[in-house]
Amino acid sequence: MTFPVLDLDLLKAFVAVADQRSFTRAAATLNRTQSAVSMQIKRLEDRLGAELLARTRVQVDLTVAGEGLLGYARRMLVLNEEAVGRLHAHRIEGRVRLGVMDDYGAVVVPPLLASFIGGYPRIHVEMETGLTGNMTGRLGKVFDLVIAMHPKGRGDGVFLCRERPLWAASPAHLVETIDPLPVALYPKGCLFRQWAMEALDKAKRPWRLAFVSHSSAAVESIAAQGLAITVLKSGTFPARLRALSPRQPDSLPRLPEADIRLHRASNLSKPASLLADHLVANLRG
Repeated sequence: MTFPVLDLDLLKAFVAVADQRSFTRAAATLNRTQSAVSMQIKRLEDRLGAELLARTRVQVDLTVAGEGLLGYARRMLVLNEEAVGRLHAHRIEGRVRLGVMDDYGAVVVPPLLASFIGGYPRIHVEMETGLTGNMTGRLGKVFDLVIAMHPKGRGDGVFLCRERPLWAASPAHLVETIDPLPVALYPKGCLFRQWAMEALDKAKRPWRLAFVSHSSAAVESIAAQGLAITVLKSGTFPARLRALSPRQPDSLPRLPEADIRLHRASNLSKPASLLADHLVANLRG
């Protein structure tokens, strides 16, 4: 039996619509018209003999067939990028300015940058870490790309993953039994700071702000020494700390989940677009 050969341009249009859940937004990211993207999706569906997208009044959803194809489509596009990149990496050069949360900048992003620069040695990435809520407003001026955190189900940009905030403490100290509870947090503007304060107040749990820093490493060190508890992401939770279970006797209130999203400046350069695709392919899920 002969299977149809999939066109990468059609797969790219399909992935864009799947990411944006909108033909209009997908067309904008691809610099094409909405009708052109719709025609590409129709050609892909005809070639596969399956409906991939279900259009509703609110958004575009994936069908069962579409969900099955999406993972393969991403892998094919990444492999194509790697193959072409290896052959033409020496021809592509430029600068990309990336903003990212401090913990992601320390743990998650560096190995991805290493693999990216291995394929594109002439692309120079400048990364800044900090409170990303202030970075998204400077897209196009200071940053080309920003990986930012938002409340669950909210925020623009491409969804990458969902993070669960965890209360963290020293394995050797029962800090959670202290009254008032010492807490180490990030500066104003951090979602985890806001959520932690609101949750403790709502639970009527006495607390005091014992330490404030932009540095995730500094906050973790204070918690590791038993000087305070803090709030950290499940995806970057360090082995040297202890996650506090809500079922423990001195349990702390649950905190809302957060979405991690990639924001792009308009009219991205080729190097920035390549890095954006690389980050989405490796972080999404």
